[in-house]
Amino acid sequence: MSLDDQERRQRTLDDIREGLQTGRLSLGTGIRRLRREITGLTQTDFARMARISLRTLRQLEQDEGNPTLATLQAVFRPFGLGMGVVPLKRH
Repeated sequence: MSLDDQERRQRTLDDIREGLQTGRLSLGTGIRRLRREITGLTQTDFARMARISLRTLRQLEQDEGNPTLATLQAVFRPFGLGMGVVPLKRH
């Protein structure tokens, strides 16, 4: 991977992370973008890599279902991300 590709990948990852943190992206959209834009994997291959079912991944990407924390951690771990407790913004 060239330096330009690495920088582009990092910018994309930062944009997705920021979008998830601010609520600009839904969880499903963020997961779908990570899978497509960072890994380039199909749903089947990504589900296998994350050790979750294809059905679970499809539900996640469609903002459906009620995923466990363990499932979300499995999806985000390959990107160096995780779920956590953060302060709520006060308006």
